[in-house]
Amino acid sequence: MACRSGGNGLGILLIFLVDLLGTAASNMEPIYWNSLNERWDRRRDGTPLSTHRRQATVNEAFSREQLRRSRHSRTFLVESGTGELWSEMQTGDRYIVADCGGGTVDLTVHQIEQPQGTLKELYKASGGPYGAVGVDLAFEAMLCQIFGEDFIQSFKAKRPAAWVDLTIAFEARKRTATPGRANALNISLPFSFIDYYKRHRGQSVETALRRSNMNIVKWSSQGMLRLTQEAMNELFQPTIGNIVKHIEELMAKQEVRGVRFLFLVGGFAESPMLQKAVQNALGRMCRIIIPQDVGLTILKGAVLFGLDPTVVRVRRCPLTYGVGVLNRFVEGRHPPDKLLIKDGREWCTDVLDRFVSVDQSVALGEVVRRSYTPARVGQRKIIINIYCSLTDDVVYITDPGVRKCGTITLDLPEPLPVPGAVGGAVAGAVGGGRGGDRREIRATMQFGDTEIKVMAVDMSSSRSVRASIDFLSN
Repeated sequence: MACRSGGNGLGILLIFLVDLLGTAASNMEPIYWNSLNERWDRRRDGTPLSTHRRQATVNEAFSREQLRRSRHSRTFLVESGTGELWSEMQTGDRYIVADCGGGTVDLTVHQIEQPQGTLKELYKASGGPYGAVGVDLAFEAMLCQIFGEDFIQSFKAKRPAAWVDLTIAFEARKRTATPGRANALNISLPFSFIDYYKRHRGQSVETALRRSNMNIVKWSSQGMLRLTQEAMNELFQPTIGNIVKHIEELMAKQEVRGVRFLFLVGGFAESPMLQKAVQNALGRMCRIIIPQDVGLTILKGAVLFGLDPTVVRVRRCPLTYGVGVLNRFVEGRHPPDKLLIKDGREWCTDVLDRFVSVDQSVALGEVVRRSYTPARVGQRKIIINIYCSLTDDVVYITDPGVRKCGTITLDLPEPLPVPGAVGGAVAGAVGGGRGGDRREIRATMQFGDTEIKVMAVDMSSSRSVRASIDFLSN
């Protein structure tokens, strides 16, 4: 069983496998962003491609084989939003992918490696709650300022369908907002909003607007709110400002220096307001690329990643992971409250045994091995708690910022009988092993993939142990 680990694989969306059909990269026409098996307008001999050829689905097994055979000639093509080829990304180039969605913005930094053309993650995936929903919340706050927070909350509770209609109307206008727009944006207020406000407050919506002294929002006789360009700027600015600030902070880090490209993708990246702000703030530092169909880019990248999951060779661990263990107690080094005396020996409890550290580079296929011994004879299951932290300076699982994030469960098989034992009983075993040997269970954890995986083996019998990892129940 595996658990998803966040923040991986965004860079794959930039990869175009030009040898997908076995044609040399040097003979290829520019590949457009419009679909996975994108079209060439014409063959090199001038013959138009047929419609069914442009829309055909590449057989997955054939594609996988071609990917393996043509890895040496992979090239990376970067395009503008109009489909023009900007340039070809070279080995060693660094780029940032900013996935601007509805709820969050996620940033990933990759570098193209040689000679295989694989990707290396340079900095752990980061982001924050700076998605398009922030503009919606700003619009709601503006309505509360005009009509009163108690009224808006009451209207949302008593007229939920009408509130949904209002938010849909705002969403449609939000998508058309552009920098420097001369005309105001009209947002239709549902009749139930106008009627409910008059009954609730005893005055008209127009009167409320006049009394609010909010000159950037006007009232139309057609029953619509008129939001000026200044009003739209106020709604967008907090969210866009957070996005730009986060990207600037990321680009200032030593590990990310030298970024050539910033790819703006995701649904919110379609907004001209965001595009203009990012271009103005960051255009001098790197080239801003906005692909066609930015809202679908992540999906297309996921399809490409499914064809070749090995393309991201090195990732960065987003957290410090480990388990709590007992270590020998050292006077003056360990705090007295961690002292445990067992069988005449002094132990320090709650020590964090790290598997991986935050921002540590983890290669594809890299594993961490630990051995565990059952605490008692006949034990059939070992449950190990996993702890995580945002920092690497933690020592104990009780330190601030450390939290339990998952569990590893090892289902132990019946121990093999000792040859010559009466009735097949295990004689003199400690922990259920054979012949008095301690029963060692060796667990192997893999952190370099998109999922954290665990496997285990009973070393006394070389039998596989059923192992599972659960991050969902905590």
